[in-house]
Amino acid sequence: MPRIKKKGKAGAAKNYITRNQAIRKLQISLPDFRKLCIWKGIYPREPRSKKKVSKSSTNSTTFYYAKDIQYLLHEPLLQRFRDQKALEKKISRALGKGNAKDAARLEKNAARPEKTGKPRYTLDHIIRERYPTFIDALRDLDDCLSMLFLFANLPSTSSVPAKMIARCERLCLEFQHYLIATRSLTKSFLSIKGIYYQANIKGEDILWLVPYKFNQRIVGDVDFRIMGTFVEFYMTLLGFVNFKLYTSMGIKYPPKFDQVKDENAAELAAFTLEGLSLGGPDAPKQLEAPPAPTSHKPDPNVQAAVNNLLKNIDNADANGDEKKDGDDDAEVPPAVDGGLDKFEPAASGGDVLPQPSAGGDAHTSLFSNFTFYLSRETPRQPLEFLLKGFGCKRVGWDAVLGDGAYTTNELDPRITHQIVDRPPIQAAMEMDEDGEDNQTSQKLAANRRVPGRIYVQPQWVWDSVNDGELKEPHLYAPGASLPPHLSPFVKSVQGAYDPTIPLEEQEPEHEALQASDDEEEGSEVAGGEGMDVAVSDDDDAEGISGDEDVDFGGFSEDEDEDEDEEEEEASEDEDAQAQAELEAELTGKPLPVKSDKAGKAKSKEDARKALAKKAREEAEDLERAKGMLSKKKRKLFEQMQYTNSKKSAEDEKLRAKKRKLEKEKKKAQG
Repeated sequence: MPRIKKKGKAGAAKNYITRNQAIRKLQISLPDFRKLCIWKGIYPREPRSKKKVSKSSTNSTTFYYAKDIQYLLHEPLLQRFRDQKALEKKISRALGKGNAKDAARLEKNAARPEKTGKPRYTLDHIIRERYPTFIDALRDLDDCLSMLFLFANLPSTSSVPAKMIARCERLCLEFQHYLIATRSLTKSFLSIKGIYYQANIKGEDILWLVPYKFNQRIVGDVDFRIMGTFVEFYMTLLGFVNFKLYTSMGIKYPPKFDQVKDENAAELAAFTLEGLSLGGPDAPKQLEAPPAPTSHKPDPNVQAAVNNLLKNIDNADANGDEKKDGDDDAEVPPAVDGGLDKFEPAASGGDVLPQPSAGGDAHTSLFSNFTFYLSRETPRQPLEFLLKGFGCKRVGWDAVLGDGAYTTNELDPRITHQIVDRPPIQAAMEMDEDGEDNQTSQKLAANRRVPGRIYVQPQWVWDSVNDGELKEPHLYAPGASLPPHLSPFVKSVQGAYDPTIPLEEQEPEHEALQASDDEEEGSEVAGGEGMDVAVSDDDDAEGISGDEDVDFGGFSEDEDEDEDEEEEEASEDEDAQAQAELEAELTGKPLPVKSDKAGKAKSKEDARKALAKKAREEAEDLERAKGMLSKKKRKLFEQMQYTNSKKSAEDEKLRAKKRKLEKEKKKAQG
């Protein structure tokens, strides 16, 4: 006789465990269990049949794999949590007995991250477990950066301690310094949620979101304890990543941090990078712009090199007359054209190596030759990061925006571009006694322009970065209507709406016909207001009467009869047109304009009928093809059709919106 199986000892019931059972098995509290699951990457599972898995009469809602909970039994953090729980009991017992001294002594040993900023445990071993290689850590860096940049902009509260915010901000700035040093930043986009950035590190594309620098309001419906658990894990992860990135470049980590500059809102300028790649440990170098030269004297080394070159040229000219004519036939070494070396295989059939591309770093050094000045109304932090990430070494701003600027003087002659975000104000020009403009006596006032300097709006920086080239500044001049700011992360799909392509090249035929009809109706309404439209007798002669059926683009049951009627109508229209031309020739009067309109209407009607006929034939072919499919494939195909029709409807709405905007723009210009 086989052994009787007990309920809950085999099958699906053995593979799953409820949350309450897991907490009792681990002997920890529910908050600690949540922390442990978040850090170890363990999440609830949904069984196929809750009825088979449930070991009680009540329907449990949260299940975990039993093997995952068994894996947590060997976690070293469990002992830390148990010790902390025992210490909390001792503190409460001492307070209950009135022993304040014992409670204060025990409080010193308690882990209070919200007060000290450092818990009694570390998550280093968990980072090594979850990310065996450095590439694995980079692939999971998107959510990490988004969460840390979010907490770096939050105000400090009881649930979000100030030390946690300062730690997040410091880690984010260290990561930004690495991106600036390696020119790893690739794209950026301004959205409603915030600013998206994309960087390529070790071949991995990393995308994260940074909120705008607004005053954040902490709401009560957000559980910051759960978010704080993630932040605690992400801080450890980004610390490991920053250390690996800095040491791979030969830069000392952590970088030097100036507390005074940080208190003066220097942010990036508060860090000084040191290392072998920056001139050795004894020669610290900051990734900010070098100090401006105090004098305009030439460099003595450069001047000596120039003098030596001129001397060699003079000697060559002096010895040129002594050369014989036979020297002209001597072999001349090939001129160096500055081209790139080509890696060609030494033998046939060898491996083809990737060839170097000219101007590969041109995109990352867009702003290397410019000096920027940020007006006080512009967002300093994202502009500074983006400009320096693409090669700019000299970024200045107003002193009210914080410390660390290359220059705070708006009249500095070295400034080539100034970013402003306010409309221009035409200030009254100073006039001399003769009533003429005195340009030399003018001084820069509010909203005045410095001659020779380029003024652009902040969007010029983002569009130039995303397109990989400097955009035309006049399109982004102060007060100008800016071009659309498109997301660089959206890939264009064939047939979908593309705002960069003209409307005529992407709208279907039926939309074009409908748009032309709407334009004609609009022009007729605009030109014929207050006028009565009368129907002439010629229209009745063309077949429009109350006894006959009027064809408005529909189709009758018999297609052959429709075609015959269309041919008869076409012949009648041709006869009427010929008769009108003969009468106009005999009487000497101009040909009526009505016939021209009738011809256009007739051509549009023919085009509409041909389009409808084509659509009907395609629908019939599609129905015949669907009949050859199986039931499963037919349902899948119908679902695809529904999705495509939904997307087409959305694209049609966008095209209609663009058409309306173009009409309004034409009216405003005309």
